[in-house]
Amino acid sequence: MKRKFGLLVGVFMLTMMAACGKEETVKEDDTGVPLPLDVKLSVTEQVDVNGIIKMTAVVTQGDDKVDDADEVEFEVWEEGKKDDSVKIESKNDKDGLYAAETSFDHDGLFHVQVHVTARGLHTMPKKEVTVGNGANNEEAVEDEAEHEHGHADGFSMHFMEPDNMKSGESTELVVHLQVDGKPFEKAQVRYEIWNEANPDKHDWVDVEEEVAGEYTASYTFAQAGAHKIQIHVKDDKELHEHEEHAIEVN
Repeated sequence: MKRKFGLLVGVFMLTMMAACGKEETVKEDDTGVPLPLDVKLSVTEQVDVNGIIKMTAVVTQGDDKVDDADEVEFEVWEEGKKDDSVKIESKNDKDGLYAAETSFDHDGLFHVQVHVTARGLHTMPKKEVTVGNGANNEEAVEDEAEHEHGHADGFSMHFMEPDNMKSGESTELVVHLQVDGKPFEKAQVRYEIWNEANPDKHDWVDVEEEVAGEYTASYTFAQAGAHKIQIHVKDDKELHEHEEHAIEVN
């Protein structure tokens, strides 16, 4: 009996030590506020058609090189075609370095944005890539204006699509907002949710800002099947952003 008790105590102590070790990875300043993530995004900014575009992100927090990021994902799209963006998982090369490659088969202006989630924080810097002769500037501006619907310069939205959503269970929905690489705070955010099998019934869900630039809400899907979520973002001026996502509920 004593041996069993000692084994249980040992397991408990190991669990506590592991938990403490995990908590220590969250670095704080002298006031107890978590230090911000710093992400240095580097891309091949000029490349021939079908040439390799190297994308790297060096993630640090204070003096720490962040090797334990929850997500480092590169999103790429052609100017004016954000709805057709492609997401590319990165390879963790250690020492805070995350890398991936891509290429494009025609001339144009393209965007590369890296989405980094680590230690409860999120950031998503962006850069441009010119492929071949680049884009027809006049045409690109018109396309982008049509797509953006008056979007503010430097605005970024990243919806954290949950895994394995099940009907009848509460699901946490999270979106990160930034402007010019900084958290977009005190926005008015709502989720518009509907089942594609019943497109006339839309639910509206208010969202709370739990940390700077991170907006969270809980929602229970009544039925399984294909759903749409449209995220609406406003501020107290003229900004009105929206972005639609297709999801599958089991």
